[in-house]
Amino acid sequence: MPSTSQWLAFLLASFLFVQVPGPSLLFTIGRALTVGRRDALLSVVGNALGLLVQVAAVAIGLGAVVAASAAAYTVVKLAGAAYVVWLGIQAIRHRADAREALAEPHGATSVRRSHAVRTGLVVGATNPKTIVFFVAFLPQFVDAGAGHSGLQIAALGTVFALLAVCSDSVWALAAGTARDWFARRPQRLDALGATGGVMMIGLGATLAVSERG
Repeated sequence: MPSTSQWLAFLLASFLFVQVPGPSLLFTIGRALTVGRRDALLSVVGNALGLLVQVAAVAIGLGAVVAASAAAYTVVKLAGAAYVVWLGIQAIRHRADAREALAEPHGATSVRRSHAVRTGLVVGATNPKTIVFFVAFLPQFVDAGAGHSGLQIAALGTVFALLAVCSDSVWALAAGTARDWFARRPQRLDALGATGGVMMIGLGATLAVSERG
């Protein structure tokens, strides 16, 4: 299993990554505003299940390849870091996206629970932001000397999914409760997008120059 320092670094990186407005977060906010908190929370659960689908795919197919090749590890790490820096820049440039999500028409009818979970699963399984994170960064937090890299990746990915559930649930509850507050001055979300973008640029740069643990 990863060492304590690797776990701490992973938790910090995951926390920062989860906070950046992306497909899952905007989806969660939109669900809370259009179909209510209950279905938004069910969609959060579905999103986490979709993340676990991604984790399983990475754990089965990528862990052994990256662990066996220093060159592959470096290429994947730098490519992923560059993408995350780009993602941060895009978050700053498009910081009004969350505000636009709030402007979508509000629906009056809640969908069935199973549909809410299934919709969240599709969003989570096809989220390009987390695909890049899992492929490029999960192997960096694996203890190569401990073996079983696939199991380590699965454990790390499961923890990431739990963090995403906690964070997205808070956003779903906040968006549902503070709906009128956001509607009065939706530009308040612009600052969130810009701040998250800066954090992502810093995260990408740090991981690009980090040494393998």
